[in-house]
Amino acid sequence: MSNKLFVGNLDFSTAEQDLRDAFAPFGNISSVALITDRDTGRPRGFGFVEYESASDAQKAVTTLDGIDLRGRTIHVSVARERAPRDGQRRDDGGGREFRRSSGRG
Repeated sequence: MSNKLFVGNLDFSTAEQDLRDAFAPFGNISSVALITDRDTGRPRGFGFVEYESASDAQKAVTTLDGIDLRGRTIHVSVARERAPRDGQRRDDGGGREFRRSSGRG
């Protein structure tokens, strides 16, 4: 099992410290990240909590999934790897955009 947890359905006013406070009783936390929209900087309503051990992460999933946090029922699960986003426009850092090749003709 992974040590990294996905936390969804967060109230937009939730701060990283709120997540630390809720998740700290289950073990040592390596990192907490709240995800924001890259264009507007506004919260997207989800984040990630990473524990030092997988057993601590599992305890947190079992206990915290479905609880009320700041007026919202949160969803806690093991984080999955992000799928590749082939075929979408990307900026190459020089102001130019390109499309990733799908490897077909």
